[in-house]
Amino acid sequence: MRLLANLLLGGALLSGFVACSPASQSSTGGVDAPYFGPTFADTQAQAEARIKAQMALPITVPTPKDAGGGYTHEQHKNNAKLIYDASMLYKLTGEAAYADFAAQLLTAYADVYPNWGEHPAKKEQSPGRMFWQNLNESWWLVNVIQGYDAVKDTLTPALRDHIETDLLRNMADFLSEGSPETFDKIHNHGTWATAAVGMTGYVIGDKEYSDKALLGLDKSGERGFIKQLDELFSPDGYYNEGPYYQRYALMPFVLFGQAIEANEPEREIFKYRDGILKKAIYSTVHQSYNGLFFPINDALKDKGIATTELLYGVSIAYDLTGDPTLLSVAEAQGKFVLTPESRAVSEALIAGKAEPFEFASMRLSDGKNGDEGALDIMRSSSDPKAQALIMKNTSQGLGHGHFDKMGILYYNNGQEVLRDYGAARFLNIEAKYGGHYLPENNAFAKQTIAHNALVVDQESHFGGSTSLGNKHHPKIGVFEISPNLTVSSAEIDTAYPDVRLGRTVAMISDSALPKPVIVDLMEAHSDNVHQYDLPFYYNGQLIDTNFELAADRTSRSLLGEGNGYEFLWKVAEAEPVDGLAQMTWLLDRQFYTITSSTPKSGTVIFAEIGANDPNFNLRREPAMIFRAEQGDGVSYLSVIEPHGEYNPTVEFTVDSYSAIAKVEHFEADANEFVQITLKTGEVIGLAMAGDQADAKQHSANFNNKTYEWTGAYRLFSSEEMK
Repeated sequence: MRLLANLLLGGALLSGFVACSPASQSSTGGVDAPYFGPTFADTQAQAEARIKAQMALPITVPTPKDAGGGYTHEQHKNNAKLIYDASMLYKLTGEAAYADFAAQLLTAYADVYPNWGEHPAKKEQSPGRMFWQNLNESWWLVNVIQGYDAVKDTLTPALRDHIETDLLRNMADFLSEGSPETFDKIHNHGTWATAAVGMTGYVIGDKEYSDKALLGLDKSGERGFIKQLDELFSPDGYYNEGPYYQRYALMPFVLFGQAIEANEPEREIFKYRDGILKKAIYSTVHQSYNGLFFPINDALKDKGIATTELLYGVSIAYDLTGDPTLLSVAEAQGKFVLTPESRAVSEALIAGKAEPFEFASMRLSDGKNGDEGALDIMRSSSDPKAQALIMKNTSQGLGHGHFDKMGILYYNNGQEVLRDYGAARFLNIEAKYGGHYLPENNAFAKQTIAHNALVVDQESHFGGSTSLGNKHHPKIGVFEISPNLTVSSAEIDTAYPDVRLGRTVAMISDSALPKPVIVDLMEAHSDNVHQYDLPFYYNGQLIDTNFELAADRTSRSLLGEGNGYEFLWKVAEAEPVDGLAQMTWLLDRQFYTITSSTPKSGTVIFAEIGANDPNFNLRREPAMIFRAEQGDGVSYLSVIEPHGEYNPTVEFTVDSYSAIAKVEHFEADANEFVQITLKTGEVIGLAMAGDQADAKQHSANFNNKTYEWTGAYRLFSSEEMK
C-alpha cells in the first residue's frame, strides 16, 4: 500500500511523486509571468546540495540523552529530515544514491532502536524513547515513513524486514499500545500519534495499525483520528486549542488525510464533515495577521504562515480545490516542500495564476457543534496589513488555553498594536528551562491580567482552573458586518461567581474620521463590591496623556501578590479628568490614542512586566490599566484611534493629537448607546439593542434624544447626527 495515489509518468509508476527537473521550473520557461520569487526548482536544488554534502559525512545516530534543543534531540530531528529529503529526491531524480543514503540511515536506526528504553530526560507525561516526549517520536515517524515509502522498493527483502520489524513496527507499537494515554487522546499529541501509526500501517501493509489509528485502540470509533476530526474542529474549521496549535496539528491531519484518500478512497476523507480538513486549512490562514498567527492561548509569536505544516496544508488545499487565491498565500510563504502538490503550486505561480487571498471579517465558531463561543475577526479591508481587531470569545482551549474570556488584540500597519503576551517559552533552547514552558507560563502568561481582558478582584477567570474553564464559554451575540460597521458582542456569567461580564467591540468608519476607529465597551454587573481592572498592553512609546502622571522616580512597587500581578511593576498612577482618560503613543510612525470614559472614582495605572523575574524570562512590556472599585458593576468605554504620521527621515509630524474630544455611554433599559464627539463638534453614535433579534424595531431615549433603529446594532453617522 502507498501513502499517496500512484501516478503514471513517462512509463514509470511512482508513489505519488512526479519526476521533474530544475529546468522545468525556470521563471522564463516559455511563460510570461509576473512571479519572480523562489520556485520549487530552488527548493529542490537546495535539498540536493544539502543531501550531497551529508552523504560525504559519517552517519551519526547518537544514543538519546538531551531534552528539547540539546544535541541528540536536534541530531535525530535532522536525521528524519535527511531521510525524508533524500527519499523525495530519489523520486524526483531517479538517482539511486539518494535512495541508498536514506536506506543507510533507516538501517542505522533499525540497528539501535530496539535497545532504547525510555528517554533519560523524559517528560513527566508521555515520555519517548528517541526523544524526551513521544510527541517528537510521532513527528519523527510521520516524516520517516514517507521516506521509507519512497525507497522501500529499492531494498532487499531482508533489509525491508529489518527496517519494518526493528524500527517501524517497534516504534508504531510504542506509540500506540505502548502509549495509550496519548494515542487515544483527543488532542494534537493524539493526532500526531494516530497519523504516524496509521501512515505506517498503510506503507507496510498492516491494516491493524491503520484501523487502530482511525478508530482508536479498541477500534470502537470513540477515539482515534476520525473522532479527532469530530471533536477538535468546529464546523467552521476552528481548532479548539487556537491557531498556534491548529497550525501544528494541521500537518498530521492533512498528510494522514492524503494517505487515507489514497488507500481507502471510499471514506472520502476530504469530504468528511462537509470538508472539515479543507476548512481547517483556510481557517488557519485567516487566523493570521501580516504572516503571523494570532498569539492567543499558548503561542510563540514568531510562528506564521511560512511554517512547514502550512506549506503542506496550502499546497494540498490547492491540489484539492484549484483555488487561485491560495497561490498568493504560497507566494507570501516563499518556500516549498518536496511534494508534487508543492511543485504544482510553484508552476501555477510562475504561470501568473495567483489571485489575492481575501482576508475578511468573519466569525469562526468554536466547539464540535459550533456552539461553544467563537473567535471574531474584524478587518477594515482584505489587505493583510490593514486594521484588524480580534475578540476571543472562544472556549478554554484545553490545557493550552489562557484565562482571557472576551480579550482583544488589535493590529494596524502590519504591527501588533494592542498585544497578547502569548506563551512564556523558549522552544528548544535548552539553556532556558530545557526548552519547556517556563514556570512563568502558568504563573503569568496564562493569567487574565496578562491579557486585554477584565479582571475582577485581581483573580483570574475561573480561578485559574483549566478544568473549570473547560466547562464554560461565553455566550455570543450577533456578529454583524456592513460597509461602515463591523461589530461583535459576548457575555459570560461563569468566569466569576457573582459577576456577569459583557463586551461589545466595533470597527466603525465615518466621513468625519480619516481612518476607521475601534469602539470597545467593557461592562461588569454585580450586586456586590468588587475591584475591576481592565488592562491595555500597548505597543510603542508613550507620547501624551490628558492627565498628570504620578510616577516614583527612584523605586517601583509590585502591582499585586498573585494571579500574575506579582510579575507587574506599578510604575505610575493617575486620575482621569472628569471621568475621561486619554493616552497617545507612537508605533512605527503611526500615532494611536485610547480615549476612555471611566468611573469618576477610578484610577489609571501604568505597569510594566518584569517584577519577580530574576532570570529575565519575561519580556518587558508596558500596560495601561483602568481600575475602579464599585458596588454596582462597572462600565469602561474606550475608542482606539489611529491617526497622523511621524517621519523622522524628513522630520515632519502630522496630526499627532487625537481628533476625539470625548466618548460617552448611555443606557435605556437593556438598550445602550455610544456617542463619540470629535473636536470639530461632529458626533457619531452607535446604538446597541438589548434584544438582538433579527430585524426587530427598537426605540430608545438616550441623553434626551430618541433614536430608532432596526436590528441588533445601528451606526448613526456624523451626517445623521447633525
